[in-house]
Amino acid sequence: MTLFGEYFSWLEITGTVFGIAGVWLTVKRNIYCFPTGLVNVILYAWLFYQSKLYADALLQLFYVVLLLYGWYEWMYGKKVHTEGVSVTSFRLRVVLILSAGLFTFIAGSWFSKNTDAAFPFIDALTTAMSLVAQWMVARKKIENWLVWIAADLIYIGMYISKHLYLTSILYFIFIILAIAGFMEWKKELRRHAIATN
Repeated sequence: MTLFGEYFSWLEITGTVFGIAGVWLTVKRNIYCFPTGLVNVILYAWLFYQSKLYADALLQLFYVVLLLYGWYEWMYGKKVHTEGVSVTSFRLRVVLILSAGLFTFIAGSWFSKNTDAAFPFIDALTTAMSLVAQWMVARKKIENWLVWIAADLIYIGMYISKHLYLTSILYFIFIILAIAGFMEWKKELRRHAIATN
């Protein structure tokens, strides 16, 4: 499909639609965000592989695992199910930052030496940030939205440089949804705090 002189594949278009729907459902804390997200990540795994964004393609496969984990946690996880939205402790923040940094260094180095990856270290960094954010979604940690915003800003530039314009627009929409998600989850956090006091 051609729009404004640019070609968009049906793979990218369909992935974009499911991506927007999945994030919107996450904002609303609707459990259907997980099956919707699964369709999105499977489509994008193939799209990113075709675009030689190998870390992003691999990330989509990790998302499958994290989405299944999150789906289970939201349905059956005692703490997540009973407590709802929560704040990440300082100690856990440090662990997540160090883990993301280590992953970025190792994955970036490997992709740089062993593949023709377009942006090995930037791709690895956004992958690490996205894994952390998706894990935080599964645990209903409010800061997940802040991590998503930071990662999405980087993603936009990377996708524009690869001429994935529709995907860039998708990630801009993700930023808007992440801001809405942060505000919505913050209200839920306040409601929970009032209810327990």
